[in-house]
Amino acid sequence: MAQELPLDFAAVPIDSMVLLIADMLERLMAHNDLIPLLPESLTRFHSRSAPGITVLDYLRRIVRFTNVEKSCLLVTLYYIDQICARMPLFTLSSLTCHRFIIASITVSSKGLCDTFCTNSLYAKVGGISVGELNVLEREFLETIDWRLMCTREVLQEYYVNLVRTHSTGQFFVVGSHSSSSGSISSDSDVEMDPASRPSTPADTARTILIDSARLPTDVSRRPTIEQNMAFAALKKPPDTTPAAAVETHDSDT
Repeated sequence: MAQELPLDFAAVPIDSMVLLIADMLERLMAHNDLIPLLPESLTRFHSRSAPGITVLDYLRRIVRFTNVEKSCLLVTLYYIDQICARMPLFTLSSLTCHRFIIASITVSSKGLCDTFCTNSLYAKVGGISVGELNVLEREFLETIDWRLMCTREVLQEYYVNLVRTHSTGQFFVVGSHSSSSGSISSDSDVEMDPASRPSTPADTARTILIDSARLPTDVSRRPTIEQNMAFAALKKPPDTTPAAAVETHDSDT
């Protein structure tokens, strides 16, 4: 049965927002997991193995224990596109998604909200050490060149696109048939190509709103020694306590 959602993303129930975002990320991961992993494509966000928690449950856990705002959840999609544009070989996969999410929530909450949690809490909720989260946070900020801001119009566009492309088609936005999904203003901080359009449900792009065909493809870059060593480590059986794996916590924080 179709579920009606308000036109304004700020008025959407937070669990519905989580369902929409998780659906998009799961489809991105399913597509990107088919892309061969190259040494030069390894980043700080790569885990040794895929975490044993779904993206949906992971997002719900973050919402439950950090009281994250909907704008911070939605801006994660914008950050994915920005980092994919700056790091052409980066893909959101089952090895990178969870660590990317907790780093994004940590950064966006500090940059966009009046109140936010400590890194120790974000780390505990995210299933990684505080030291590792600190490293991810620095890497995240440097990669996006500290450009945390995103216009409300662009967030609205992401939201409408999430509803329109949901895999089950169970959601629809009130009045969306007669309303624009939001345009990118000329004075915004957004670096997306205005000519790009949201993907259709059948599309399988590496990114969400950016046209992936417009992204640079620097595949000739040679891997660093560190990347080659990390890639070799990924080929070995995982240790009992992998340093880069997202752990889950059963106890309440």
